[in-house]
Amino acid sequence: MKNLKSVGLRRFALALVALFCVLIVGTFGFHGFGEGWVASFYRSLVAVSLSGFDTAPHSNGERIFTIGMILLGVAIFLYVAGAIAEAIARGLVTGAWQERRKRLTIGAMHNHFIICGYGRVGRRAAREIRESGEPYVVVDFHEDALEAARKNGDVLIEGSGTEDVNLVAAGIERAKGLVASADSDVDNLYITLSARATHPELLIVARASDDDAAKKLRMAGADRIVQPYSTAGREMAKLVLKPQVAAYLDAASTVGGSAIQFEEIVVTPGCRHLGKTIAELRVRDATGARIIAVRKADGSFDATPSPTLPLEEADVIIGVGNASELRALEELFTPKEREPR
Repeated sequence: MKNLKSVGLRRFALALVALFCVLIVGTFGFHGFGEGWVASFYRSLVAVSLSGFDTAPHSNGERIFTIGMILLGVAIFLYVAGAIAEAIARGLVTGAWQERRKRLTIGAMHNHFIICGYGRVGRRAAREIRESGEPYVVVDFHEDALEAARKNGDVLIEGSGTEDVNLVAAGIERAKGLVASADSDVDNLYITLSARATHPELLIVARASDDDAAKKLRMAGADRIVQPYSTAGREMAKLVLKPQVAAYLDAASTVGGSAIQFEEIVVTPGCRHLGKTIAELRVRDATGARIIAVRKADGSFDATPSPTLPLEEADVIIGVGNASELRALEELFTPKEREPR
């Protein structure tokens, strides 16, 4: 595709160069017949543009030269018209506009996500991110992946995530997280290394096919590792070994027609409930959601928080509930200056 575009642009450039050369030759030619330089350029431009002369040439030599200029003008304009038609047919004009619009879109993104690899795993990750309302950029080069991304209306970088230039084009310096979901463990390893070197604070989640690849990805800087085959095996085993637990989770996930979700909420300095305990807030009664875990500011993780646990600045609350319950929980911890009046 890039080669076709370069050929079309080269033809268009050659046409413009040829037109410029003919105008120069015509200007010198008419000047040789006694015309002034401005008048010569005017006659050359009029002849090549096929718009006709306001006065007839004075000599046979000038007439013959004018005929030659007109024929060259016809040939060049046909060539230019063909090059323009080819550029439009190949999408060079519209493609350039779309490319510019894409760069502006990505340039305006902050705290977005990058998905490197748009196979089955990458598409599922994109679907979840899309439904959450968060912005993301897809990086892939396979034709089926590109077609799927365009169909979904995704912001797309055509290329491999293993190349730094594509990660930079996806705005990695401003990104919040990256999903390395290529089908190749080697590609995911390179993606992780490049992403970590470019953005040391970036959250990186990588796909691995086995334990050995997972170990290498952790060494490369991945924060989380997902092994689809191992995960699927564990889920299938749970369904067999603990069917009632699985049945409960299925039922719980469809209560009231809304799936149960998890959310992270940061306790900010301006929060009106700073320093209060879970019991004092009466979270369950006030919102319907539950606080199932709290990561304290020092990095420690309380997976079974006590009702007497005070919620302090920079704590991260892990809440569970449906969409409306989680919105109510977020509003409970909204900073004072952002509270609705």
